[in-house]
Amino acid sequence: MKASGDALLRSATRYSAGRCLALCLLTVVSSGAGLLLPYVLGRTLDALFAAHAAPAKDGAAHHWLLICGVLLGGLMLLGACEDVLTGTTNARTTAWLRHRVVGHVLAVGPGATARFPAGDLVARLVGSTAQAGPAPATVAALAATVITPVGALVALGLTDPWLVAAFLAGAPALALLLRSFARASTDCVTAYQNAQGDIATRLTEAIGGARTIAAAHTAERETARVLKPLPQLRYQGLRLWHVQGRASAGAVALAPLLQIAVIATAGLLLLHDRLTVGELLAASRYAALATGVGMLVGDIAALVRTRAAGQRLGDVLEQPAPAYGDTPLSEGGGRLELRSVTARRDGRTVLDRIDLTVPAGETLAVVGVSGAGKSTLAALAGRLADPDEGTVLLDGVPLTALSRAELRAAVGYAFERPTLLGDTLADTIALGPGPRTADDDRIVRAAEAAHADTFVRRLPDGYATACADAPLSGGEAQRLGLARAFAHGGRLLVLDDALSSLDMITEREIAAALLRHAPGTTRLVVAHRATTAARATTVAWLDGGRIRALGPHARLWQDPDYRAVFAGARAEGTA
Repeated sequence: MKASGDALLRSATRYSAGRCLALCLLTVVSSGAGLLLPYVLGRTLDALFAAHAAPAKDGAAHHWLLICGVLLGGLMLLGACEDVLTGTTNARTTAWLRHRVVGHVLAVGPGATARFPAGDLVARLVGSTAQAGPAPATVAALAATVITPVGALVALGLTDPWLVAAFLAGAPALALLLRSFARASTDCVTAYQNAQGDIATRLTEAIGGARTIAAAHTAERETARVLKPLPQLRYQGLRLWHVQGRASAGAVALAPLLQIAVIATAGLLLLHDRLTVGELLAASRYAALATGVGMLVGDIAALVRTRAAGQRLGDVLEQPAPAYGDTPLSEGGGRLELRSVTARRDGRTVLDRIDLTVPAGETLAVVGVSGAGKSTLAALAGRLADPDEGTVLLDGVPLTALSRAELRAAVGYAFERPTLLGDTLADTIALGPGPRTADDDRIVRAAEAAHADTFVRRLPDGYATACADAPLSGGEAQRLGLARAFAHGGRLLVLDDALSSLDMITEREIAAALLRHAPGTTRLVVAHRATTAARATTVAWLDGGRIRALGPHARLWQDPDYRAVFAGARAEGTA
């Protein structure tokens, strides 16, 4: 987990390598200018003393004063440039991380939400990317924070070795302080970000069930459930502040002691004429810069946050995306085969060694009680998921051997609760591989087949109505999903409970239209109604993860257990 997160942050740094290098150069130049300033101040002070004693030397004093002014102005300009470059680098890297992680989540498909709850996934895509985005700038800032105290120590050594010795006497305590802080803060930040993801998950669930919560009058109870991780969040936040506060307090306590030790040593050297007054001033400034190691507390805290966020993003990227091949589909009408297919979910075998063949152009209805594996089989048929064992083939070609483009062009889907993507209703019906997979005439024909044309035309802007502005019922949204599947075409059409929200008359008319609209297409229909199963060529009755029976609906209807499947479906629908 840590390795993948660190690898992602390294990739992000390489992506912003040019800006990161520029930022490093700016910070190095700024650090160099900051290190030069005490020396110039010391020389200026000595020149002023010399000019006071000998007015003829006023020119040298003016010269050093001018250098001081230029150096201070340069430091201000460099600081402004650093701020601008840091902000733009952070924004650019965050955008890259979001694009990378979102692209991977979409490539993984439904498997991503199987591992991560939707709320936690959104928290990672939004919050963790924003926290990991400053990684390149943080590394650059950390490098500058190290350069400044090291350079100050070198300058103290060049001024007089005793000054370095006085500082190093207390430096080990400061180093131990920083090491302890880095370890403690890592645990706090990781737990804090995990608690944030937990709250986001609970909130997403509550928003999705808002109507149920309102109807059950359980808002207070649900609020308590959503906010249950809040004490843990508060605890980890306070713990982090305590850790950082102790580290900062320790650094603040040690820093003056080290500075006093250096200044006292410099004073003794001044008394023995080994230093000038200007060098004493420079030594005091270098001592302050050397104790700036305490500034590492803030930089280390920022680095810990970015690394913890990177690890959370690395978890997402560890989810393997399906691999695709380049084998072309042969001529055929959509023959679907499942050979010894086994699928497991959460340690439970949902489908157990399924062997099934759907001849080209026929309609297979898949029935069974809740949990029998109907939706899993529908997902495997078009490779929205891969089986744990066995092979799924379309016209004799394993789905894993097809390219993504060819697979998605060959298989169309309609779902129980379709998501309306696109700017307008026309866009959502035409949605598919490429910018637009259906022309206007095809969109209208598909909508007519799905009995969606009438209510779409009643809207003020018709097919140009924005999806967000369309007041759609569940049945109307389902019909648009069916229209999208009809417009998409392909060799295989999978309807995963896509008729459940329709009234009986509309369901019968759409089922009849389905046969007329795609006469050469193979159809796999997850059915909860006996009328839907009756219109299929063949029915596959799933029970306990296996195919209990395969045959025409009329023959299976003689079995009371088969009839009980639909009685149970009606009871579930009524409930």
